Amino acid sequence: MTIRVLLADDQALLRSAFRVLVDSEPDMEVVGEASDGAEAVRLARERRADVVLMDIRMPGTDGLAATRAISADPELAAVRVVILTTFEVDDYVVQSLRAGASGFLGKGSEPEELLNAIRIAAEGEALLSPAATKGLIARFLAQEDAAGEADRDPARAERLDPLTVREREVLVQVAGGHSNDEIAERLEVSPLTVKTHVNRAMAKLGARDRAQLVVIAYETGLVRPRVD
Repeated sequence: MTIRVLLADDQALLRSAFRVLVDSEPDMEVVGEASDGAEAVRLARERRADVVLMDIRMPGTDGLAATRAISADPELAAVRVVILTTFEVDDYVVQSLRAGASGFLGKGSEPEELLNAIRIAAEGEALLSPAATKGLIARFLAQEDAAGEADRDPARAERLDPLTVREREVLVQVAGGHSNDEIAERLEVSPLTVKTHVNRAMAKLGARDRAQLVVIAYETGLVRPRVD
């Protein structure tokens, strides 16, 4: 199946470069280009995009607002957003993940990294960037903790109540950035069993993909941030 890719960036030169790269692959094609977030949301719907490569900083409606709009639209539930940013360490990236993005990638990444990111997102997997989305989430939430536990919603932990003990164990491993095969080895079960637990956890928690599970694991306190 061909992966339908939408490019959202206010720089025409970058969009052109990304188009050439994506269209050179036999398993994907660019189905549209947007210069701002509002246009990206509209084209995601009209062109039936599978993956949106979204610049986080654009004039008018930015990538963060567009990501929220896409994730909040039931008609776009299957659309995956990969945030592209010049700055790998950016609080806006965490907000994008919370809003429904599948992950993020630096604009300075190698072509193969970008293509791999598109395939990973299309499969519904978490794109934990080489700079480690995990670490960014941990630092961001650690800052929240420093601001005071009273500001945190005590109902967050209750969000995990529907999960079984095993599903919680798997969620901890997912938050650690481990693949299904790695989790299977750690828990001494089959990769298929792990996949089943992950899918059930996503369904129960209303998570779009594994990236959302990582955020939830930190937000609920199941995994505590480490500040080095």
